Amino acid sequence: MAIQWFPGHMHKARLEMQATLPKVDVLIEVLDARIPYSSENPMLEELRGNKPCLKVLAKSDLADERRTSEWVDYLDQLENVRARAVSTEDIPSIRRLKNAASRMVPHREGRTVTVMVAGIPNVGKSTLINVLAGRKIAKTGNTPAVTKHQQRVPIGDSVTLMDTPGVMWPNVENHNSGYRLAILGSIKETAMDYSDIGFFAAKIMTRDFPERLQERYQIDDLPTGELELIEAIGRKRGCLGKNNTVDLDRASRILVTELRSGGLGRLTLETPDSMKHEKKRTAIEVAEKAERAREKDAKRKKRFRDKQRAARKAREHGA
Repeated sequence: MAIQWFPGHMHKARLEMQATLPKVDVLIEVLDARIPYSSENPMLEELRGNKPCLKVLAKSDLADERRTSEWVDYLDQLENVRARAVSTEDIPSIRRLKNAASRMVPHREGRTVTVMVAGIPNVGKSTLINVLAGRKIAKTGNTPAVTKHQQRVPIGDSVTLMDTPGVMWPNVENHNSGYRLAILGSIKETAMDYSDIGFFAAKIMTRDFPERLQERYQIDDLPTGELELIEAIGRKRGCLGKNNTVDLDRASRILVTELRSGGLGRLTLETPDSMKHEKKRTAIEVAEKAERAREKDAKRKKRFRDKQRAARKAREHGA
């Protein structure tokens, strides 16, 4: 199942960001520390060009600390990029982002620095802005796409923030990334199937964190299959329907919700190394898809030409 979510207001927000970026000095892109690769918007990367970018790994209190350190080191090596990890509870770490952003444009010293804060939905962008501003100016919530419009916010020390709506990109080509985004709440529920997402979460957890599952759901003999695991969780949590069958949707929601909230411990679902492998595989899949599209288009054009040729011959014969 391909997961795509790019409603009309996001297209509008993209155009507004594109128009505003030339007036911006520094871009702060907020990522989810549990999925830094999947929560990085390639559309935003394209729009910013060589503009300095501070990549902020938010919700780091829910991510594996060692993996977060690996990601910060990796991102720090990119051109015109600096990386910082923050958590909602560590207010001082968020406040220090203002100086970190200003230091990326030393030529603006003594003048106002305009900082655009951007990111995909539900990565903690609005919470970060409220802390930096010292007051509640951005709406926050557990559902994606709460912010709908841009707003300029002076926050002192000659720094002005530009709050932007959470924006996805039109085509999530890496299907694994789409699933991870859905698991961690960046995709609206109406655009996904909980059972499908639950099976993907079960696959990840069985493969990488089996002991967390055993501890959380008190399952001694852990199933190896996704369906069997979802059923085991459903039976432990009383998700039973007619004839004592497990309600897979309810059981899947429990697994996804508890993974998302930290109930299964601090987890990072991707690493810089795994990202490199997925990028290569995705590039191959995209190239293969484009080749199939070219072949299909060539066949369509050939059929059209053949029909035209046949019609012309028929007219000539009739004459």
